[in-house]
Amino acid sequence: MQIALPTGREIGVFDSGVGGFTVLRELQALLPTARLRYLADTAYAPYGGRSPDEIRARSFAITEHLIACGAEMIVVACNTATAHAIEALRARWPALPFVGTEPGIKPAVAATRIGRIGLLATPATAASERLRALIARHIGDRQVVVQGCAGVVDHIEAGDLDSPALRTLVQRHCEPLLAAGVDTALLGCTHYPLIEPLWQAALGIEVKLLRIETAVARRALDLWISSAESPSLEIETSGDPDVLRHWIVRVLGWREPQVQQWRSSVRASGR
Repeated sequence: MQIALPTGREIGVFDSGVGGFTVLRELQALLPTARLRYLADTAYAPYGGRSPDEIRARSFAITEHLIACGAEMIVVACNTATAHAIEALRARWPALPFVGTEPGIKPAVAATRIGRIGLLATPATAASERLRALIARHIGDRQVVVQGCAGVVDHIEAGDLDSPALRTLVQRHCEPLLAAGVDTALLGCTHYPLIEPLWQAALGIEVKLLRIETAVARRALDLWISSAESPSLEIETSGDPDVLRHWIVRVLGWREPQVQQWRSSVRASGR
């Protein structure tokens, strides 16, 4: 495993791939002087179709690397990794602050007018015990329709944000929410805001869409003790740096991003 020497206090941020960039943008806005290191585990994306054990193994390996680079806080910018790994991460590093990313069930309960809520998530998040506990804690007498959206992240990782095939897939995943008559829908994966117009078009303008990235960044702001160090951003990937660089330029519009490759000795099984 490639280990970088610590260069100063950093906030480490990771996701299965590119979805966590939606959280990273909010962190940059709220913490403009912070040193940020983002790791996209694109070689193993998406996490949504992997087992809980695989997700935890990848999360542990990534966290070890980020700490070795100087991270003094970890933002798990991935709903699936949060659902299956964050408690194990906190148990392994109890002195390190971790900020997770979870569907905003409580804000959705406050936002719904008719008591019917939809949740669009990866299959792994949709099946997680942590999500079931979160819903049980906050849902009360409201109805929540949880839809596992297989295949959507694959399109986004490939840079496909508006093809007919993706539109058809989004429409199919939204059908159970439409059948239930929801008036509020949660985007339960950090990838999903990157295609927010497609979700809105499929659900209709009368359905309110909620996302969670700003709340995640605000929680990091609450926990982070700022320093006098100069701000910086390091981007790493377990996949091909050129592919991720091209994605960043084309989708996010960032100019000339520097992307480094990171290799871990921890492997996940093929599918």
